[in-house]
Amino acid sequence: MKNQTILLFLALCMLGPVTFYSQSAEPAEEKKKTTKLFRTQEVLPLKLRFSNKQMKKETNDSTYLFSKLLFQDNDQWDSIDVKIRARGNYRRAHCYFPPLKVKIKKAIAKETIFKGNKELKLVMPCVQSTKSLDNIVKEYMAYKIYEVISPFHFKTRMVSIDYTELKGKKDKVHKVKGFLIEDIDKVAKRENAKKMKRIVHPMEQDDIASAQNDFFQFMIGNTDYSTAYQHNQKLIFTADYKTIPLPYDFDMSGLVDASYAVVSQVQGEVLSIESVTDRLYRGFKRDDAVFQEVRKQYLDKKSEIFQVMDEVKPQFDNEKEFMIARNFIEDFYEILENDNQFEMQIIRKARLK
Repeated sequence: MKNQTILLFLALCMLGPVTFYSQSAEPAEEKKKTTKLFRTQEVLPLKLRFSNKQMKKETNDSTYLFSKLLFQDNDQWDSIDVKIRARGNYRRAHCYFPPLKVKIKKAIAKETIFKGNKELKLVMPCVQSTKSLDNIVKEYMAYKIYEVISPFHFKTRMVSIDYTELKGKKDKVHKVKGFLIEDIDKVAKRENAKKMKRIVHPMEQDDIASAQNDFFQFMIGNTDYSTAYQHNQKLIFTADYKTIPLPYDFDMSGLVDASYAVVSQVQGEVLSIESVTDRLYRGFKRDDAVFQEVRKQYLDKKSEIFQVMDEVKPQFDNEKEFMIARNFIEDFYEILENDNQFEMQIIRKARLK
């Protein structure tokens, strides 16, 4: 495996310069620092105005709408100019509110809590209903769980949004929940790594990090991902020559159990499960020692994971939705703690190709 990663590093160098952030250029404590926006988990109040219809029909990877983002910091309202576009093909087509990509000029963000964040994702509910708002909280919870599992993760923060939908003479105000996700560049910088755009097969990725990711996807009941094709995954290449996957977008998971969720068919592959709440391990076959090490990591962090979930509980409108989510993770641990179930549902289901 070591020889393979060295060869991968050399190949990347041939494709172009690989720049790492030197220890001397940036102290370790600074390198690890999280931007001010994500240092607290207090809910951040926001206000936005735009045409939802125009957003879904007229924006794409390169076309943005100009808008003004209002935010509350230290009980004071402030605003910045931003560019926003819709993201997420499935949610754009099936949901009333699309998730957004937000761009902020460095000079504009400099004097605000957004300093250091030139690009952000803003996840919004699919529709305005109590269950849909709680689905947002459950997806946010998934990100917080992964923070416990892996040092390589996206920082997130819950927001409350007063969204004014521009509809000619009949503007409509929606009060919704959402959360912000930092950009991959911030994760890479924090971990002294380089983001990767090329495809790298999961078996060429770091064994432990890859298995941690696959166990997590099994934990939350998500099959809507592919590390091979970077579908709902990003890759970073660390200074010690490891390729690390970073998962995101968990709305199709059984943990969230969104009304529009369907069993994923990545690359047209038909899976053996019928519901997103049915778990199916999608990781690749690895040495038993890797599986057992990652299994132990999850078991050792069980109490911390449930503590994180309990801390998110106040964000739910319906306590029943929280308990459903909590019980779903309990079911995962019943599998992990039982040798026979672990063998049948994870070891034997691991993919060979």
